[in-house]
Amino acid sequence: MSPGAPDPAGRLDVSIDAAGAVSLRVRVAPRAAREAIAGVRDGALLVRLTAPPIEGRANQALIRLLARSLDLPPGRIEIVAGASARTKRLRIAGTTLAAVATLAAASAGT
Repeated sequence: MSPGAPDPAGRLDVSIDAAGAVSLRVRVAPRAAREAIAGVRDGALLVRLTAPPIEGRANQALIRLLARSLDLPPGRIEIVAGASARTKRLRIAGTTLAAVATLAAASAGT
């Protein structure tokens, strides 16, 4: 596997918090040619976004893409750490570990 390539084994670092929300790491690639969930890299969900990392636009695009992919309202997704970094920790209420794992696995080939 080449450096920076998505992890084919798909070992996603994901957990459930005390309130039942899913917590996961996300690695964002802003200013991409197209928006896509591109698999798993170093335990983080790799997400490519067309938005630039300016004035929170990439964060907003990340939340919209994940909400659409998980069929959730955007208000259920919260960036709890790394708002100004490429690697973020998200908290997603109203979904399951299985749904997030399926999302990562389905995107591993892109």
